[in-house]
Amino acid sequence: MRQKLIHSGIHLFDRKGFTETSIEDITNELQVTKGTFYYYFKSKQELLRDIHLGYIEFLLKTQEEILNDPSKDSRAKLRATIFMLIHSIQNQKKSARIFFREMRNLAPEYLEQNMEKRDLFRKNVQQIVEEGIREGYFQENLNADMITRGILGVTNWSYYWFHPEGEVSDEQLTDIYLEMILNGINKKE
Repeated sequence: MRQKLIHSGIHLFDRKGFTETSIEDITNELQVTKGTFYYYFKSKQELLRDIHLGYIEFLLKTQEEILNDPSKDSRAKLRATIFMLIHSIQNQKKSARIFFREMRNLAPEYLEQNMEKRDLFRKNVQQIVEEGIREGYFQENLNADMITRGILGVTNWSYYWFHPEGEVSDEQLTDIYLEMILNGINKKE
């Protein structure tokens, strides 16, 4: 039942927004009582926190597998990370939207938990960039922090407009982003 409440929350928060969705909306969709909701969650805030944590923990787990893959150099790890973010849109689009759009509605104590995990994800991507600089794949004079934020800015907002079933696949979009990040858009001489 807990998972059903989370799925209902994801669906309704995505469609109506967090502030416009009531606990009653969630319980009505599942045809359960408010008591059922409160058995699993203390508040709507706690449900939102768990949706956020579920999404970022999924990303961190997958990212850890990428980082610990000895067969990948920094370029391959960067590509795998970008693909993971783009590909997750297919199964996790609503959770991604809620993660970015509804963060402003998290209570401070829940936001702090979230930001720690979000910062860890960013630092892990920065580790890939720094590794690429050390390995000689990327330019030496890069500001790894700003490059990382740029990469995440480009990829994270794809959830808003990208449709995996559209004219560009998740693989193709990953390659487009990677080409842009690694080689820029300047005309080759």
